Amino acid sequence: MAGVPVYAERGRHGGFTLLPGLRTELTGLNHEETLALLAAGSGSGEKAFGLGSALASALRKVVDALPESHRATAGGAVQRLLIDAESDLLSRRSLTEEVAGPAMIEVRRAVLAGRKLRIHYTAAGQEPQWRTVDPIGLVTARGSAYLLATRAGADRTYRLSRVLAAEVMSEPAERSEHVDLPQIWRERSAQFRTGGEQYTVQVRVDPEQREELSNVALAVLTEDTDPDGWLRLTVAYQDARHAEWALWQLGPHVEALAPQLLRNTLHARAVAIAQCYEPPS
Repeated sequence: MAGVPVYAERGRHGGFTLLPGLRTELTGLNHEETLALLAAGSGSGEKAFGLGSALASALRKVVDALPESHRATAGGAVQRLLIDAESDLLSRRSLTEEVAGPAMIEVRRAVLAGRKLRIHYTAAGQEPQWRTVDPIGLVTARGSAYLLATRAGADRTYRLSRVLAAEVMSEPAERSEHVDLPQIWRERSAQFRTGGEQYTVQVRVDPEQREELSNVALAVLTEDTDPDGWLRLTVAYQDARHAEWALWQLGPHVEALAPQLLRNTLHARAVAIAQCYEPPS
């Protein structure tokens, strides 16, 4: 009924077997769809949520099920595509955090089965503690993996690299049956960027360096354009040291306008550097 040809071999050592040479077929999978699957599997997705070996096995099955000619062209084409390279053109490496395998398996089981979860978690600056949470979903962003959950009804986001151990519980998780994970992630990202104690800086920046500036900031709160074409931004950082480090990277392509204490710090740093490299008299 399933369209799989089997036959029986009678006798003491008999049984049921597939016809020799049987191959599965991927009905309707065209070249572009095959290429998309193979390209996705060649990027950072292979490391996500401890599913690397399963993804590799699935991709091998996809390739084996393709017609001979189709398999050759797809295999050659995917070598020409690189997804999520480990570094950019400025040699900045993309760091992927390691997650303990056994803990990741338990976290994944709880998320998919809808069970409460106990995690042994190390929050920043604190000793590891056991916490019982209601898991909602898993998200990866910039090489880091996160567990979205609630704890005693309050929203919580846990970095998976800080989960030392995990246990799936028998009780069902208290969560909605349907979930819009992208929307939840956007909302929690916005809360993180705008909540808590932050260090706000007024800057002028060359438009070509605007992305570089925003990539290392918590948030860009306001943005205007000056008559000379430079951008005037209000940017949030974790603290003064974070702001000083981030703005120093851009050199003369950015100017801190306020607060004055930050301007003084950057000026003193620039003077010290200039004196260090001052040519001999």
